[in-house]
Amino acid sequence: MLTHLHGDHFGGLPFFLLDAQFASRREMPLVVAGPVGTGERVRRALEVFFPGSERTEWRFPLDIREIGPASPTRIGGAAVAAEVVLHPSGAPSLGLRIEAGGRTIAYSGDTEWTDRLLVLAKGADLFICECYAWAGRAPHHLDFGTLAARRGELGARRILLTHMNAEMLSHRQEVEGFDVAEDGMVMVV
Repeated sequence: MLTHLHGDHFGGLPFFLLDAQFASRREMPLVVAGPVGTGERVRRALEVFFPGSERTEWRFPLDIREIGPASPTRIGGAAVAAEVVLHPSGAPSLGLRIEAGGRTIAYSGDTEWTDRLLVLAKGADLFICECYAWAGRAPHHLDFGTLAARRGELGARRILLTHMNAEMLSHRQEVEGFDVAEDGMVMVV
């Protein structure tokens, strides 16, 4: 599931697909879900990196779905709801709320503060939230000061901060009331 179409969030997908096609020789179906424009952006990225890939006959069923806030959708065994967030990326940027197995995980995607985060996070077992900066506003991103001030409104059982810049990472020991993502971290929800 893709929240938006900046390279740092979907740019690895062409390589993943080609690995599935040629190296791991995937046969199981694959669903890739993202905002409106995902199908075209993936097609163009594949063609830029691997000219002629438009003619690829995938050895596995590939289903690229475009999702939005109009209505929740089912992907595999999960119910997925989306909210448009504030992060210009050439297509709508989304926050996601995923319910499966009696648990709810929400993800802010990249965004500046919007009250749509309250809808995503409310009652979630885990809210994965980008927190780019420690102090001061970062354009189109969240900062710790804003999140700390709004922590009580979010209503998620646990909040995991991610997508942090160097300044935010240097202050991670000072963070209270939030979990802070680390490479290799495993969480049980």
